[in-house]
Amino acid sequence: MVEWTPLPDPDFDLDKIKNLYSECLENFTKGNLKTEDEVWGEIDRLIYLNPSTHEYLSQFDPNEISCEIYGHTCPVFINQSGATETKEGRRQGRYLPRDIMLKVVRRDNQICQVCHKHVRDDEIEFDHTIPYSKGGPTTVENIRLLCRTCNRKKSNSLSELLGK
Repeated sequence: MVEWTPLPDPDFDLDKIKNLYSECLENFTKGNLKTEDEVWGEIDRLIYLNPSTHEYLSQFDPNEISCEIYGHTCPVFINQSGATETKEGRRQGRYLPRDIMLKVVRRDNQICQVCHKHVRDDEIEFDHTIPYSKGGPTTVENIRLLCRTCNRKKSNSLSELLGK
């Protein structure tokens, strides 16, 4: 967990973080990754460069949130656990917030992103491009709309990201 927590940066530049994050996503979508090691390396970069994490941390004084021994940001500032104080904060696992669902449905226009067929409301399924079981984040950028048939075929495979 510590490896994925950013170092507190007094010269924080959210635009730079967003650009680096976009480059990582582009590596996945364009099939630039050829080996499993490359995929895992980009997954680590995506987790580390998550713009919402950096934006959240920017509101704190870097000296107050950094570890005195290793210098990283204390994971408590980023990661939630079952002991968090709010009901929303306790939601873990594959929970998909309603706002993310709506954004994905609008972006994908109710079209399956694999077979390109229209998906009825009662058949919509959401898929993590980088599988949740392999560390994929639950973000609009990593979620896509699939029909039930295509979602069942994919399972938690990375083969689409590695190329045929």
